[in-house]
Amino acid sequence: MSDSAPATTRRRENTRTRLMDAAAEMFAEIGIEASSVEAICERAGFTRGAFYSNFASKEELFLALCARSAEVTVAMVRERVTSIEDRGLDATGEVLQLVQEVLEVAGDDRLDVLLAAEIRVQALRSPEFAEAYLALNRALSVSVTQLVRDIAHARGLSLRVPAEMATELLLSGWVTTAETALMTRQNATDTRAALGERLEQLVRLILE
Repeated sequence: MSDSAPATTRRRENTRTRLMDAAAEMFAEIGIEASSVEAICERAGFTRGAFYSNFASKEELFLALCARSAEVTVAMVRERVTSIEDRGLDATGEVLQLVQEVLEVAGDDRLDVLLAAEIRVQALRSPEFAEAYLALNRALSVSVTQLVRDIAHARGLSLRVPAEMATELLLSGWVTTAETALMTRQNATDTRAALGERLEQLVRLILE
C-alpha cells in the first residue's frame, strides 16, 4: 500500500504536468477561448477522463497555469537576486547588467511572452483571473523592488522615484519591449538588444 501510493501520486503529477504543458502551448498559440479540452488532451496524449480527473474545467486549468507561472517566475527572480547579493553588489558590473540579469528570465521566449499576454487579456475580462494575475505581479514586484533598493544602497545612489514605482517602470518597459519585439518578428539576438536598450534608458531615468 505504501509503495503504490507514491507511484500513484507521481503518475497523477505527471499527468497534470503534461496537461498543463500542452495547455500552455495552446493558450499561447491560439488563446484560451479557441483551445478545446479535446485538443488539449490530444496534444498531451490523454483522454477527457484524465483531464477531468485532474481539472474541473478549462478555466480551472488556466488558473493552475497562472499559479505555476507565478511560482516559477518568482522563484527564478528571487534566485537571481540572491545570487547577485551573495556575490556582493559592490563587486559586480554595471547597474544595468545587474537589473538585466534578473529580468532576462522572461524576455525572449516566444511562448512565454504569448502566454503572459493571454493571461493579461483574460485578467481584464475576468475578476477571478485578475486576482491570479495581480498576485503574480505583486510577488514579482517585491523581489525586483528589493533588488532596486539593494543596488541603490550598495552604490550610494539615489532613486528619483520610490522603489516600488521604479520596479513598475522596469517591469512595464520590459513587457512592452518584449511584446513589440514579438510583433515585429525580431530574432532572439535583436530582442535581447532591444530589451537591454530599453532597460538602460529606464535605469538612467530612475537612478541618480
